[in-house]
Amino acid sequence: MRATLEASCYQTRALIEAMRADGAAPQTLRVDGGMVVNDWFAQCLADTLGLPVERPRFTETTVLGAAALAGLGSGLYPSLEALAGRWQRERLFEPKLDTATRDAAYAGWRDAVARMRSTR
Repeated sequence: MRATLEASCYQTRALIEAMRADGAAPQTLRVDGGMVVNDWFAQCLADTLGLPVERPRFTETTVLGAAALAGLGSGLYPSLEALAGRWQRERLFEPKLDTATRDAAYAGWRDAVARMRSTR
């Protein structure tokens, strides 16, 4: 179980690094979905990314987004900005790992992935 959660964190870091290579500079990560109710996972994600991770009060935002877009389309909400103001943070997870430890763990994961790919 732990390996699965850690792999999700490392895969997210790979995506964040790709975003940075394209010029984006995320300062925080807002998360949602069932996995993020696990405090250990959310902290591991913050540690792996070196970014604060924000968990919303309502974590099932897919259904909330669909309802919000329906409200926008029907005129219940005047704009996307009005919807954005409704988001509420439940908890903030700050990175606790130092950069050297974080980078060494990520390098180990990347090496393991590369070795697995070379065995095919």
